Amino acid sequence: MFNLLSVIGPTACGKTTLAVRLAAELGGEVISADSRQVYRGMDIGTGKDIEEYVWQGKPVPYHLIDLVAAGTKYNVFEYQKDFVRVWEDCRRRGVFPVLCGGSGLYVEAVLKAYKLLAVPVNEVLRESLEGKSLEELAQILGTYRKLHNVTDVDTVKRAVRAIEIEEYYRTHPREEFDFPELRPLIIGVDVDREVRRKRITERLHARLKAGMVEEVERLLEGGIAPEDLIYYGLEYKYITLYLTGKMEYQTMVEQLNIAIHQFAKRQMTWFRKMERDGMRIRWIDGGLPLEEKVNLVREWLAEEPEEIV
Repeated sequence: MFNLLSVIGPTACGKTTLAVRLAAELGGEVISADSRQVYRGMDIGTGKDIEEYVWQGKPVPYHLIDLVAAGTKYNVFEYQKDFVRVWEDCRRRGVFPVLCGGSGLYVEAVLKAYKLLAVPVNEVLRESLEGKSLEELAQILGTYRKLHNVTDVDTVKRAVRAIEIEEYYRTHPREEFDFPELRPLIIGVDVDREVRRKRITERLHARLKAGMVEEVERLLEGGIAPEDLIYYGLEYKYITLYLTGKMEYQTMVEQLNIAIHQFAKRQMTWFRKMERDGMRIRWIDGGLPLEEKVNLVREWLAEEPEEIV
């Protein structure tokens, strides 16, 4: 039998609504797989939409949201350990875990039980990289491995950290820790490209109207350094650039809109690569009525799980 349901897909595809409905159906709880929703105070920009975690008037429990303070650097190694802790707790309580998110690296890291390391800061290496351009850092990172995760070179800070991690991996054995045997049913939700583009643009304007700029302003006023917010990318990067006078408002909105569209495309590229690497993802048209989606998943859950490659 399956012991995990995973609902994945690009931004604005409707995966959270489906995951919440399925969790309610299965007597389950949702485990978030979003690399930015772990941060407290980053609510509108990360699209936490906590009000969605309700079905027929009853709250559906969720996990791995609001874990750490904004400004810290949470990573995939920590996420793996937090996921295992929550998954095992759900199983002990007889609760069916439903993984939901669009952060491909986080999803793949738990579904494939990647062996990762807690990588310390390398001050000597960082000093040697100081002053290098983003292009130069990307070239250095490319000498370690082929670049699949383009967010590694989204900012100078990310690129330096990625090089630091690769250098550590080169000289240290990967840490082994017990990972549960997962038998996941992986559901991918996608919508027509034009529909997704329309949703992304409409959602961006709705979030701006809901106070997304003011949210970033509060984070800055709370003492978080601009470069730390820029590190988180997308909404926090562009709005911080606007608030610090480096970009006009309309330019910020236009460039952010383009960046989110590009991000959604990269998400799909990641999920398609997971498929090419042997992981079976059963795709559902996000435009279908919710009950039809639920019925499809019910049928698949009745099947025997396949081994993850």
